[in-house]
Amino acid sequence: MKLLLFFCIYKKCIWNMKDMKCYVAFVITLALAFNAEAQSFKFCFNSGKKLKEGCINITTMDRYSTEKGYGYDLYPSPDDKSKTPFFFSVSVPDGNYHVIAVIGSKYRTAETTIRGESRRLFYENQKTKKGELKTCAFTINKRDIHISPTESVHIKQRECKKLNWDDKLTLEFNGDAPALSELIIERVEHVTTAFLCGNSTVVDQDNEPWCSWGQIIPRLFTDRICFANYAESGEAANTFIAAGRLKKALTQIKQGDYIFIQFGHNDQKEKGPGIGAYYSFATNLKIFIDEARAHGAYPVLVTPMQRRSFNAEGKIIDTHGDYPDAMRWVARRESIPLIDLNAVTRVLYEAMGVEGSKHAFVHYPAGTYPGQDSPLADNTHFNPYGAYQITKCVIEEMKRLELPILKYLRSDYIAYDPAHPDDWANFKWNNSPFTEIQKPDGN
Repeated sequence: MKLLLFFCIYKKCIWNMKDMKCYVAFVITLALAFNAEAQSFKFCFNSGKKLKEGCINITTMDRYSTEKGYGYDLYPSPDDKSKTPFFFSVSVPDGNYHVIAVIGSKYRTAETTIRGESRRLFYENQKTKKGELKTCAFTINKRDIHISPTESVHIKQRECKKLNWDDKLTLEFNGDAPALSELIIERVEHVTTAFLCGNSTVVDQDNEPWCSWGQIIPRLFTDRICFANYAESGEAANTFIAAGRLKKALTQIKQGDYIFIQFGHNDQKEKGPGIGAYYSFATNLKIFIDEARAHGAYPVLVTPMQRRSFNAEGKIIDTHGDYPDAMRWVARRESIPLIDLNAVTRVLYEAMGVEGSKHAFVHYPAGTYPGQDSPLADNTHFNPYGAYQITKCVIEEMKRLELPILKYLRSDYIAYDPAHPDDWANFKWNNSPFTEIQKPDGN
């Protein structure tokens, strides 16, 4: 298909090479056509020891560069005794990539957590003894802003440095004592993909202490499915479409994939003629549904989760107006599944209680994070513990709906009851080295 597009643009351009736009389109399409081939990499992290056949040997001197196309990135390179997090990047075209990370060390005990791109979680707290190696496999989606040779996603200024939108695949190795022995990255074409469309409560948050369910859910599924998180802070259903985010997702979607659609937080703030839950909002949801169906994918609606808003009796106050009911109405009318986070998070927050629920949100005293001169008290956005609880609510709703996607659920998933949330005191999370005290767009 890309080669056909290349030929059509080439045929037009040879008649008018003075047209600069046409020339640029020609060059970009040519690059896309020849970069579309399947790619695979095998890296060995053995600090100059005997090289395995077919392996690219990586030492601490191998820093990422666009010329080389791979290497340690963003943060200091580790050594054999290092217990600090590190990042490794590879320049690859858009698509899904199957990753096999062989973690552990011949020289020391280790404990490793693996995240990818903008802090998507895949494995956590994996302990290995001295000399023990463990294989971790997952599938990760990589994308950039280009929709076609002449069109791009209109990302926000704050997204310009976001790892989700650049031209490389970046993996983060964190934990009490992270260790990596071998890394195999291979492009895959036929894996089922779940596309996530939503706002700041779904997005891959780049920096601590912010976190959303969209970046936790890959941890709970096998490498036979890939989660492609297109959500962004501050987005409503109509702005998501207008920015080209849905259009970009549709360039990768295929028959049998899923589209999870969660909006409402920001949509309810819009004013003007024709604006409303059962008017513009329902119409925009129908666009997502129709596009999914046209591409052979399964649309799933997700109602907005409650805000942390309690009355004097310790009960949650509804703050989303008619928007959750409008989503339920659209789901019934279109005969599609609906994950009712609005209902289930009421149970969750009330079970946590007025004070206990603060542990799930970004509530931290001044001085907790670098440059934080005043307390953080956000009642919409989650920290990693809270995002984990929301993710489990999503999965329990999938179970209620008997969604086929559950066949990819990992065997170590433990059934969850929102009325009895996990104890926050037992939750372990190794912070990424990057923090941000400014709250995400939207509320």
